[in-house]
Amino acid sequence: MAAVLACGPGAALSHGSAAVHWDLLRPLEGPVDVSVPTRSGRASRRGVRIHRRPDLGERATLSTNGLQTRPPRLVTVRQGIPVTTVARTLEDLQRSELRPSLVRRAIRQAEFLHLPIGEIETDGTRSDLERDFLRLFLRRRLPPPEVNVPIGPMTVDFLWRDERLVVETDSYATHGGTIAFEDDRTRDLELRRRRYAVHRFSERQLELEPAAIADDVARGLGSRRSS
Repeated sequence: MAAVLACGPGAALSHGSAAVHWDLLRPLEGPVDVSVPTRSGRASRRGVRIHRRPDLGERATLSTNGLQTRPPRLVTVRQGIPVTTVARTLEDLQRSELRPSLVRRAIRQAEFLHLPIGEIETDGTRSDLERDFLRLFLRRRLPPPEVNVPIGPMTVDFLWRDERLVVETDSYATHGGTIAFEDDRTRDLELRRRRYAVHRFSERQLELEPAAIADDVARGLGSRRSS
């Protein structure tokens, strides 16, 4: 709050700092990002990185038919602190120097939290691993699957609905250990009980055998269509 107040009227937490404030990212190292609705002035303060965004202060205007119009709302208040909206925060992140993987993480977290993301385009994936698998399927010209689909109490990574075929993707970070191993087998059993075919692949397999994965899924789709 102190950083925002120090930057004057109309200032708002933005960029990476806003993403942290919205619980889209873990705390980031470096100065606090603050946007101000002016074109000129100091480029920074101690511990604060200032972004000059005149559109934050735009007012209502008259359209050609004489009706008053307002620009999209770009700033709101969260926990008593002026902050750019989630949609504006994500747009700012996409234009920033933040690592692309962190930008994607923020967008996915916003989707997970059901926050409004405006016109930000997403592919529905929840991790870079899922994104890489989806790209493989599309690159190999497989029919596009639905992504992160609820089936009963579960959410599966990829679903070909008509063929009732599910692909689950595993990384050691999220699926390592005895509990995760057993949970995955329980999920697979429940999906089979619901008459879904389940194909499960690892991050390592994607790295070493992408063609074999694509061929396996293609055969699975073909056999389900003919059954």
